[in-house]
Amino acid sequence: MAYALVLGGGGVAAIGWETGLLKGLRDAGADISAADLIVGTSAGSVVGAQIATDCDLDDLYARQLQPPDPAFERLPAVGVAALGRVLAPFLRGGPMTQETLARIGALALQAATEDESGRLATIRARLPIHTWPDRRLLITGVDAASGAFVTWDRASDVPLPLAVAASCAVPVLYPPITIHGRRYIDGGTRSSTNADLARDCSMVFIIAPMPGTMGEVPALRSQGSRVELILPDAATLAAMGANPFDPVRRAAAAQAGLAQAASCAAAVSAALSSSAAYSK
Repeated sequence: MAYALVLGGGGVAAIGWETGLLKGLRDAGADISAADLIVGTSAGSVVGAQIATDCDLDDLYARQLQPPDPAFERLPAVGVAALGRVLAPFLRGGPMTQETLARIGALALQAATEDESGRLATIRARLPIHTWPDRRLLITGVDAASGAFVTWDRASDVPLPLAVAASCAVPVLYPPITIHGRRYIDGGTRSSTNADLARDCSMVFIIAPMPGTMGEVPALRSQGSRVELILPDAATLAAMGANPFDPVRRAAAAQAGLAQAASCAAAVSAALSSSAAYSK
């Protein structure tokens, strides 16, 4: 397969940053939104679904600059500090095993959060198009009961908004999402990017708002893939603030992403031009 775009998780601020960054890269002549494979995790599943369904980047960016809609964008009842305290014991334990993910899933199933239907309405409002694209799009999630890692695509018999809602179901903050009788949590609990899903691609662009250990990068490179990793710069981190789940942060993060694109456009263009998989 030619080249992949991997979009990681990081709250609504990450949605804004990724959108601004992709628009800025396109405006600079380094468009990577036409990737053969798009892997979306958590916030990245929203952006991935939007661009895979050929939504216009200018329109998507303009949406990020709008004030939060109180009908669909609210701070989670549990604060990000409380989330950190809940997850900290698991994050210190090294790589996420299926057993560890199941323990996190058990906490998510017990947590008092908003109703599933309300959460799904929020996700549907973020997606201009609700049908799976013809392009290869993988959305990640984790079975809350078993801890098994799952991916959904157009062949999965799962509505796109439902798959995205499951991938965005941050444990304790948002409710696990029911799909075919089972409940699922955020794909980011397994990895912030799940970039290993792009292992068959010769060129992999990873946009990682919350990179974590990023153990996938050396693994991808060791098997011959060229990897370009884009992380938030200092201005972006300041724009995201202490709580990337706060919808008020979305617009500033989008603007920071647009500005950051100028500093990485040359490297992205060079990677595209040098890849035998890329042709204008």
